[in-house]
Amino acid sequence: MQSFYAERFDREMGCTEAEWLRWLPNAIGEQHWKLQANAAGVRIDDGALGLTWRTGAPRVIALMRIPRLLVSFRFAGLDHSQRYAFMKRFDLYMQRGGG
Repeated sequence: MQSFYAERFDREMGCTEAEWLRWLPNAIGEQHWKLQANAAGVRIDDGALGLTWRTGAPRVIALMRIPRLLVSFRFAGLDHSQRYAFMKRFDLYMQRGGG
């Protein structure tokens, strides 16, 4: 998790679009949101977050293929603490790992 989230940033997610769409409602939490084709709008207090995504070429490491989803985050009308509070939950929910 980061300590600061800019108003606009892009990320590569190691998942398919189907996985992303399954995880997204819980990552957003109780916020009102609307799904569109390759996009979602999230209402956060008096501001908003626009999400857009597209499938990227998979990352290939030896014989392993990792799917890539290229996601753009665009906040509007939210200060640093509001962005941080939202992204803290979002990042913790989207975090995947094993061991």
